[in-house]
Amino acid sequence: MSKLTILSGGAIRGLITEAAPLFERTNETKVDARFALTSKLTKEIEDGAVFDVALLPRAELDALAERGRIAAGTQTDIARSAIGLCIRSGAARPDIGTVDALKRVLLGARSLGHSDGPSGAYVAELLGRLGIAEAVKPKIRLTSAPVAELVASGEAEIGIQQIVAILPVAGVELVGPLPSELQNIIVYTAGLSAQAANAAAARAFIGFIGRADVASIIRARGMEPA
Repeated sequence: MSKLTILSGGAIRGLITEAAPLFERTNETKVDARFALTSKLTKEIEDGAVFDVALLPRAELDALAERGRIAAGTQTDIARSAIGLCIRSGAARPDIGTVDALKRVLLGARSLGHSDGPSGAYVAELLGRLGIAEAVKPKIRLTSAPVAELVASGEAEIGIQQIVAILPVAGVELVGPLPSELQNIIVYTAGLSAQAANAAAARAFIGFIGRADVASIIRARGMEPA
């Protein structure tokens, strides 16, 4: 049995973990997947990490292709991930249906958690656009782990992160996506390493995760097929 090495952003761990055994059974290939923050994996790839397939946000993967670390033209969009807000299970559900309503919730919260990954960078930018960055600064709780874990433990009253990273965490409830005017869709994309040791299996996997049966897994994880 051959081996396929995958480097993937942590937000889509659930998707890859569920899809990998299906691929293994039909392709006689063992999947070895490692998950980490996009920033960490990007640096590792730039520094020469050995892998076959990378699954990262589109912008980062395209940048790696420009630097010759991802085989040009192999980038394939897999899933679209929206950002949402979560609360601790049983807490009163706030209204975040409009920009003004969300702004009131953010200003009124005792604490606000967001990540130091791609969605967290967007949240920081969003707070600035709303004109409340300084007002909420003392309440910010940053984490490299799932933001919803901060909310579940009570370290943050509310959390904002990609919905795909919120749903698997016990003890929290998804209030909903951010208003459409403030939404930031992250497109996760697969790409073949420019120096893939198992290029045939890598191409097969990229094709596999675009199949209809995998699309149902993508939706169950709170995303939409790209």
